[in-house]
Amino acid sequence: MVDTHNRHGGVTAPRGFLAAGIHAGIKPSPLFDLALVVSTHPGIMAGVFTKNRIVAPPVLLCRRQLRQRNGHAMLVNSGNANALTGTQGMKDAMEMRSLVAAQLHVPLHSVFVGSTGVIGRPLPIQAIRHAVSPLIQRLDRAGHTQAAQAIMTTDTTCKEIACRATIGRRVLTIGGMAKGAGMVHPNMATVLACLTTDASITPRALQATLTRVTNETFNCISIDGDTSTNDTVLCLANGQAGNPTIRMGTPQWKKFHALLYETCLSLSQQICRDGEGCTKIVEIIVRGTKTNHEAKTIARTIATSLLVKTAFFGEDPNWGRIVAAAGRAGVAFHPSRLSLHINTTPVMHHGQGVGGRAAQRAQQIMRNKEYTVTLSVGNQPGFSRLWTTDLSHEYVTINASYTT
Repeated sequence: MVDTHNRHGGVTAPRGFLAAGIHAGIKPSPLFDLALVVSTHPGIMAGVFTKNRIVAPPVLLCRRQLRQRNGHAMLVNSGNANALTGTQGMKDAMEMRSLVAAQLHVPLHSVFVGSTGVIGRPLPIQAIRHAVSPLIQRLDRAGHTQAAQAIMTTDTTCKEIACRATIGRRVLTIGGMAKGAGMVHPNMATVLACLTTDASITPRALQATLTRVTNETFNCISIDGDTSTNDTVLCLANGQAGNPTIRMGTPQWKKFHALLYETCLSLSQQICRDGEGCTKIVEIIVRGTKTNHEAKTIARTIATSLLVKTAFFGEDPNWGRIVAAAGRAGVAFHPSRLSLHINTTPVMHHGQGVGGRAAQRAQQIMRNKEYTVTLSVGNQPGFSRLWTTDLSHEYVTINASYTT
């Protein structure tokens, strides 16, 4: 059984991890803007990154050194994305790595870096140079929340989680922190997430599990349909739980997958709930397609429809908008087989509206902060689930003046 909670340590909940956050001077004082997560023992690293064609230097650097799979530390700054910053941007990312590696006395390729914030502005590397030493001095088991605060941008709350399960007669723990409130869409959702675990696991199994879980969690949330230049999810495993090494396809691997899924699902839903200006969190379920991919295509189209999202904000049970979005998703289905529910209330059956009373019940449901929209398009096995938000006046206000 997986014991999920968010009070006992975040990224420092697993054995052998320390963390810290500090105000380096990238953002206005006294906001934290530089975070460091360190394993007291060398480990292995897995990563998943943005699919945007414009990629920030920190992502390029992490991709390159991930080939060696060694991990020891993760350094992340907020307030500046270090994206579209030319050759100097890569030099700055490499210097961030070097600063930590030199002071921790660990190999360069075992230090991974991430950046988030405004695109196109030179990284104030001088501020980071001065901050790394005091940041390292602050490393502590209790530093997880300060680290989670230091990676926030437009987030209104820090996002942490720790999950535990008994696997191979050992208690394994996965901790995590993430940031994200805008530019979030399922294509390696626009987040930065740092995950830690004390599990002993092969590099192949860790990477495969992270990739699969990312597709099931972070890639199943959408706030505004935009993906960023800096999306990064890293997972560092140090083996300090002392369990028999987990390998692909074993019963232990399946349990580890479930544990990582619970961790990432919590973080991704925390991101969705903190979506910029959002007042609603809506679970979109699509079933009855030929394949899961077809179901996910329809669900994504519904989740990113501006008309649908504004209807969610207005608490308007306008099911025609939802069905129309499904119809333009490029997936073949017969309209007469469509059925739509708001929670358990049917508003459309066999391609026709159910009636006024159902709409009234649906409207009552839509006044809640969270609810589910389920679209059935046939009787095939295809299924998909993702989470989206409404589109409010506040979202426009936040993003209309993001850099000013």
